[in-house]
Amino acid sequence: MPLPKIAIGCDHAGFVLKEDLRSKLQEAGYQVKDFGTYSLESVDYPDYVHPLATSVEKKENDFGILICGSANGVAMTANKHPNIRAAIAWNDEVAALARQHNNANIICLPARFIEEPKAEEMVRIFLNTAFEGGRHTRRVEKMKLEA
Repeated sequence: MPLPKIAIGCDHAGFVLKEDLRSKLQEAGYQVKDFGTYSLESVDYPDYVHPLATSVEKKENDFGILICGSANGVAMTANKHPNIRAAIAWNDEVAALARQHNNANIICLPARFIEEPKAEEMVRIFLNTAFEGGRHTRRVEKMKLEA
């Protein structure tokens, strides 16, 4: 079974962590699409989040990784997309539960509050944890708003 395609993006606060994760994922054999930003220069995160989330919605990428200082801004922005379930993770258990119970398709990392090894482990867990389905399927389906 091929490895999932990964979309990764960040703002300036998440740039260093994004570069580390991108490199580690590529070394592990993942196909990674980098949506930016590409430097430490101050940027507006929605400019990077919306294209990344769209790529996950269109199934051009299987999962997304978004990084900003607190992870709140990128998560709020990504979750505006109707088929995105972006989850903020700060420890291993939360990363696993985001997949197991919420079928999250984007993990959001708070670069100012976690170290690179912890981020790498949470991403590994997120990418290798399956959605449990069952009673959680009903709950995930209820997340969508009807127009």
